[in-house]
Order: sequence, then C-alpha cells, then structure tokens
Amino acid sequence: MENYIVSARKYRPSTFESVVGQRALTTTLKNAIATHKLAHAYLFCGPRGVGKTTCARIFAKTINCLSLTADGEACNACESCVAFNEQRSYNIHELDAASNNSVDDIRQLVEQVRIPPQIGKYKVYIIDEVHMLSASAFNAFLKTLEEPPRHAVFILATTEKHKILPTILSRCQIYDFNRISVEDTVEHLMYVASKENITAEPEALNVIAMKADGGMRDALSIFDQVVSFTGGNITYKSVIDNLNVLDYEYYFRLTDYFLENKVSEALLLFNDVLNKGFDGTHFITGLSSHFRDLLVGKDPVTLPLLEVGASIRQRYQEQAQKCPLPFLYRAMKLSNDCDLSFRTSKNKRLLVELTLIQIAQLTTEEDDVSHGRRPKQALKPVFTQPAAAQQTQATPNLSQSAVQPAASATSVPQQTSASPNEVSTDTPATAGLEAAKERKIPVIKMSNLGVSIKNPQREEEKQENTIRVTSTPVDSQEDFIFNERDLNYYWLDFAGKLPIERVAIAKRMEGLRPVLLGKSTTFEVLVENEMAGRDFVALIPELQDYLRACLKNSTVTMTVRVSEPKETVRAVGRVEKFQLMAQKNQALMQLKDEFGLELY
Repeated sequence: MENYIVSARKYRPSTFESVVGQRALTTTLKNAIATHKLAHAYLFCGPRGVGKTTCARIFAKTINCLSLTADGEACNACESCVAFNEQRSYNIHELDAASNNSVDDIRQLVEQVRIPPQIGKYKVYIIDEVHMLSASAFNAFLKTLEEPPRHAVFILATTEKHKILPTILSRCQIYDFNRISVEDTVEHLMYVASKENITAEPEALNVIAMKADGGMRDALSIFDQVVSFTGGNITYKSVIDNLNVLDYEYYFRLTDYFLENKVSEALLLFNDVLNKGFDGTHFITGLSSHFRDLLVGKDPVTLPLLEVGASIRQRYQEQAQKCPLPFLYRAMKLSNDCDLSFRTSKNKRLLVELTLIQIAQLTTEEDDVSHGRRPKQALKPVFTQPAAAQQTQATPNLSQSAVQPAASATSVPQQTSASPNEVSTDTPATAGLEAAKERKIPVIKMSNLGVSIKNPQREEEKQENTIRVTSTPVDSQEDFIFNERDLNYYWLDFAGKLPIERVAIAKRMEGLRPVLLGKSTTFEVLVENEMAGRDFVALIPELQDYLRACLKNSTVTMTVRVSEPKETVRAVGRVEKFQLMAQKNQALMQLKDEFGLELY
C-alpha cells in the first residue's frame, strides 16, 4: 500500500506519442525540434488536466536528449534523459508561480538563467500557473523573457490566459490546448484498465469520461475512485451509484411518458428522482441534454455528435424515430427556459413540474411549430373526470344560460334574429352556448360608431364633437354602483394588460383620466386631437366590455371628445405644472418671490 501511485501519476505520458488528445500540438513541437527552430519562450494554456505541464516536461527532455530516435522522440537512454527520469537533472527547473509570485522570486530566477547547462544544450524553465505572478513580477520578468541567453528556454503554463499581460503574450509562442474528447478519454481508460487487470464496461467508462468534462487527470482520479468502490469490476450500475449520476433510463422513460401524454407518471418519476437526492437543476439540464441527443440521433449525418456508448447510442436512435421534430424543438426550448429561470425561481419544484406538464401536452396540440416559432406555454386540463360526471355538472349551467338569448335579443334590435322555425329546432344546450358566446364577445356593428369633428363655423353643432359608442349591455341580474375612483382603477388596469404591440395606446391611456358625466354611468375621455380620438374610438368596444365586467354594471358607456382650443391643456412640463398649482394656491407665487426661486 505504501508503494501505491495514483493512475494520473503512474500513467503520465513520457513521450509525445503517448499524449492523449493533443495531436496537432505535439506534432508542431516535434517538427520544431527536428528542424532546430526553437523559440525562446512558449505559453501553454488550456483547461486543467489536458497535458500542459506534461508536454512542457516532454519538450524539455527531448530538446536536451543526446540521441533522438527516428520519429523525433527522446531516447530515454542517454545521460540527460536518465537524469530527467530520475528527477536529478540540473537543466530543467520548475517554478510554481502560485507560491513564488513575488519580485524577489523572479529576480532569483533571472540570476539562475545566466548559468549555462552542464549537460545538454538548453536550460529549460517551466513556470506553472504563471497568471498568479504579480504585476511587479511580470514587469521584472519582461526584459529577460524578451532577450534571454542562447541556452535558456522558458515554458509558461496557465489555465487563465486572459489574466496575463499583453506584453508577456507578445513575447511567447502561444499553444492552446483543447479539452480531451470523450472517445479519447474512454480509449485511454480502457488502456489503463487493461494494464491494471480491471474489467470495465464501455458504458461505465463513458460516464466517467463525461463526468471528467475533458480533463484526463479528473478522469483518472474518478477511475481510481470507482475501482476502489467496485473492487476491480467496473459496471455501469456501480458508476451511476458511486458518482451520484442520473441514469439514462430515467430520461428514456420520461420521454416515453411525454409521447403518450402521461402527465401523472412524469410527475411521479420526477418525485422519485428528488427522493434519490438529486437536485432539480441537474435533472433539468440532463433533460435538455437528452432532448439534444435525441435530435442528434434522429439524422444519420449528425449521429457522430452523440457522445455515448454503443448500446446507449442504439437506444437513442430507436427513441429518436418515435419523436416528431416539432416535439423535440419545443421540448428543448421549454426545458432550456426552465434551466434559465431555475436559479431565480422561488418555488423550484413547481417550475420543473410545470415544464414537465407543458412538454407532456406538446403532442396533443394541433399547430405545427417547426418553423421556429416560440412554443406556447399553455396548460391543458391534466386530470380528467368521467364523461358521465362532466355531463351531470354541465346540464344545470346550460339550462340556466338558455334563457339569456331572449334578453340580449331585446336589448340589441340591430342584430339579425333567427326565424321562429329555426329557434324551435335549437336545443337548450345549443342556445346556452350561443348565449355564452354573445356574453363574452358582444356584437358591435360599424353603424353604431359615430364620429363627429367640430366645425368652427357652426357653433350650434358643438354637441356633435362627442363620439359615442353603445355596445351590447352585459347580461346581469343587478347593476352595481361605482364611482370615479373605481373607474380610474380599472382604466389603468386595462392599460397595464395591453400587449407590447399596443404600448402606444397604453401609454396614452396612463396619461388620461376618464370623468363621469353627472350621476350617470356614462364617462367621458377628453383627447387632444382627432387622430387620438380615432384610436380611442377603435378601443371603445373592447374597453367598454372590460369595464362592464369589472364594475359589474351593464350600462357603462364610454364617450370620446376632442378638446376645444380654449380648454385647459394637460400640464406636461414642470413650469406648466407649477402654473396650474399657483392658480389654485396664490401662496406658491408669494413663496417663489420671497425666496427668489426660479423654475428650470
């Protein structure tokens, strides 16, 4: 047990050929060594665990090798290679900039640079986590980095290139290391497992590779953890249990429930996931990834983008054929919206459950959204009752509403009435439905709209300046009394509910206040010009019905009048507002004059 070495150190690459997932960079370095075109400073940057420091060590050993092989690798037999492998080489110096980041540390390094190598051609200085150097240390290092001695080579390694000064970047050859792909990680883990006599399922190694997120060191660390848990027999089930990862099976079952519109089963499955200790954000991100993989697996052209094992890949292909493309598009959009709103949501579980309900109801909708339109986030009835119970509950309502068409017909004589024969053939249920429709959307003819514009030459026609619209009164048993305060409240409430496309009329409504005419239920809106009058005339049917419903008074009537030139104009600026207040209270003018105040 004392001689145990973790896999990340034991199987650390010692040659360029054994470096995993960085073929382009290793080939470039080998060609530079073969052609003797070495730069004096290199910058290796990239995510953690992708081989930056490893490649720096291999590069340092190779350029000092006394007898390179035919393929440009170090021989591992000469004195320089043996000294490097035994960690006693004086030609290679490693500095941890995270703990040696002061100016004195850099000055000490600069003093060492002057000493030439004893064996080999170059002295290589590997500075790891170089972004941790202070600004003063960077400035002290600039001159040496720009013009080092002939025998000195600097290799800087960092995970955060954006923190390095531009003056340092301009003096280095920059090599960007990529994340290691899932396929390369799985292949290397299979190699390690074979060397250690460990049996491992490909699906299990695939989960480890995806958990590592492109870092080989993380993958090997997880591999050692799972080996300790399983005792040398790595299975997909053991990896799922040990790493606390959601199984693919949950998402496959959940998608089947979605396609069959089984809302209750989907909610129960989500509850099971929560009971196992998984967070809702992991569940919803995994669901988004699952829909993405289904979309990728639907087309053979995009199938290589599916980074899963062979058996799981087959399941994705089979389920992808069952999912319509519009369903996948909308499901991905809904789950992604849920992921974006999850952090700010107060009731996170309810947010996920609403998303599951919406996705489960996608296949029941008739409209096609394959043209890129945003999915409608509407909820349909989830728990349905038997048909007999629904009919029993609906019968009293229909019989009660069947009486209402007669009242509406007497109040609006302009509407076309049916013949006696047609009325006798209608059933009470049909009459009730028609009455409900008339009560929701009153029929308003254009003949009811009266627009009059003031003629300055005819003062006697002043009353024609008023624009009136009378729509079908709302059926009600009793009209409630309301005041101007109630009217203004629902006036502003209606303006706030207008969609974004009608923001202009909404802003104009917020600046106006309706006024009741005497003790009647008719109110007047005073507008500034004829164009605004036409806009409010077009809004009267909808607004009038809304106010009747909110105020519970079927006689509410709205009128629109264009203001006279001599009428008081609504105050807009600060000066106008002060003048209006001064007319009501002369003490304001005295206060202004007493203190010498000015308005701006």
